[in-house]
Amino acid sequence: MSPSLCTRISSLRYAVSAFTLLLAGCVSGPDHVPPEMPLPAKFKEGGAKSNGDAVAAHWWTAYRDKQLDGLVAHGLSENLDVLQAIERINSASANVTVAGAGGLPSLDVGASHTVSGEKGSERTTIGTTNTTGGEASLSWLLDIFGQYRRSKESAIASLEAAYATADDAKLSFLKDLVSSYVDARYYQQRIALSRANLKSRQQTYELTQLQLKAGAASRLDVVQAEGLVQSTKSDIPGLEQSFTESAHHIATLLGMPAASLMGELQKSAGQPVFRGDIRAGIPADLIRNRPDIREAERELAAAVADIGAAEAQLYPSISLSGSISPSWVKSSGASGGTLTNWSFGPTLNLPIFDGGKLRANVDIEKSDARTQYLAWKAAVLNGVEEVENALSAVRRDTQTLEPLRRQVQTAQQALALSTTSYKDGASSLLDVLDAQRSVSDAQESLAATVQQVAKDYVDLYVAIGAGYLGRENAASKQTAKAG
Repeated sequence: MSPSLCTRISSLRYAVSAFTLLLAGCVSGPDHVPPEMPLPAKFKEGGAKSNGDAVAAHWWTAYRDKQLDGLVAHGLSENLDVLQAIERINSASANVTVAGAGGLPSLDVGASHTVSGEKGSERTTIGTTNTTGGEASLSWLLDIFGQYRRSKESAIASLEAAYATADDAKLSFLKDLVSSYVDARYYQQRIALSRANLKSRQQTYELTQLQLKAGAASRLDVVQAEGLVQSTKSDIPGLEQSFTESAHHIATLLGMPAASLMGELQKSAGQPVFRGDIRAGIPADLIRNRPDIREAERELAAAVADIGAAEAQLYPSISLSGSISPSWVKSSGASGGTLTNWSFGPTLNLPIFDGGKLRANVDIEKSDARTQYLAWKAAVLNGVEEVENALSAVRRDTQTLEPLRRQVQTAQQALALSTTSYKDGASSLLDVLDAQRSVSDAQESLAATVQQVAKDYVDLYVAIGAGYLGRENAASKQTAKAG
């Protein structure tokens, strides 16, 4: 090989390398930088210790309710909202392929075979011709300014946002399911209390009737006692309906017909009581753990990439295209022959005047990116607010439990004393009825507060973004990040 030929080959190699670097390095638009905002070192009523990655914390197990644990495990794989969100991941994944396909060469191949002939006046065939041909067309739009690379970058960010949306759906499911379960058990407790109170009031009513026959009570006393019995009876159907609706909603959340779990849930298990620690972490944990914040950040990344895709359309584009069409023709009585047509060449497109459309598209994408940044910022602040409110609710509502338990005890003691006094003729029936109302009110307040405290913990752990991933999924997620 001559030195001059070696020099030309070497020069060609360097030219190809330089062209490849040009294609790889010339990308329009800004690169996405993860957003930041100042946050306090701790929540007002929280500690200064980070929770780390809380996404796999199965906080609902702190209620120590096996039935609840089973419902959660079943629902995470069967809830229809979660399944819809997961299906949207498949769509977003396919869109990544679509977005990147425009920057790759495309090749179309076709083939054909025809037979033609002529007929004489006596309908005799004069001759036939067989033509077999093929065609291959190649086109490639050179992504010099990164339009398709930015589009694929945007699609990948949207795919990651779809994963975060699915995680958010799981978190919403957890909140809805556990809260509905707490409500169902609360209504069961209220029904049990109402039936116990009904029994007590029925006994008082019967005692008053005996007192009336003995001349120790008035007709007014009997009517008042009966009125309290009927009032208690009227409360029970409404509570039963509320329990039924909660049970139906739980079944729907699990992707089952409404009445499927009624028999199972009618087995009373008592009101759930959270027996775990308050672990709120610090505000910075929310950016990592809350899926709605991660979704907003990925949507921002997609919007920033869209700016580059729009800016790339302002610049010239070059496409390479070519085709080759070989054919083989054979006529009757003659030997066959081949014919090949081919073409190849570049095409340059210069966007000179478009009425400002392309520049306006860039402005639209920039505005969308600013909007997404504000949405991310709002998601962070909303998350901080939810945790602060949940922490405050847990601490305040928990403080009322012990006084309410004590109030129930004193009301029951007062009822016992007033009943004994009434039997001895030392007090009126009105004292007994008032004492019964006090017991009922105190029991209802205690049950409602137990319900609220249980739901406060739900709000807290959902607010910090805990529990929507299984431990094995969380481990694979960390491995993916490290990779």
